[in-house]
Amino acid sequence: MNERNGGRPEYGPTEARHAGKAREPDRAPGAGTGGHDGRGETEEERADRRWQELLQEIRVAQTGVQILLGFLLTVVFTPPFHALERTDRTVYVVTVVLGSLATGALIGPVSFHRIVAGRRVKPQAVVWASRLTFAGILLLLATLTAALFLILRVATHDPYVPWLVSGVLAWYLICWFALPLWVRTHYAGGS
Repeated sequence: MNERNGGRPEYGPTEARHAGKAREPDRAPGAGTGGHDGRGETEEERADRRWQELLQEIRVAQTGVQILLGFLLTVVFTPPFHALERTDRTVYVVTVVLGSLATGALIGPVSFHRIVAGRRVKPQAVVWASRLTFAGILLLLATLTAALFLILRVATHDPYVPWLVSGVLAWYLICWFALPLWVRTHYAGGS
């Protein structure tokens, strides 16, 4: 209770969200049934939270892949493109296809949500949208690697380009996968 608000109880962010709603008490992880986890969320609340988190993640990846694909799509209309060797054109086509696939996978969760919204399948929708997002991230990784290879190959014609691209790919793998997996295994107790 607080004198400033007329004696009404103060709520934190979680309590304010659920004020006026009947809530079951928080339970320890794995305690009892009823769809609760360690946060005291129902299955529906957890799905809502996970969906919002997923949308934030998708926004970051979508922006990157859309800018990259937009750039790639304009390259074919420039005069230097027609002077490219056959191998460079092949790498370009593969890169554009990879970028298109990444875009499809990263936009997929939005249309997925639209199609299944209101059907009471949000927990399952979150799982499938997460899978699409992960596929999109893998395709974005391939697109970035192929685009970097093409650009450095055309710009330098040096034999060290594959080594440089391999180093950048290793950096992506460390930042995007190895470090998060390391943190997960060392701080999440293997769960």
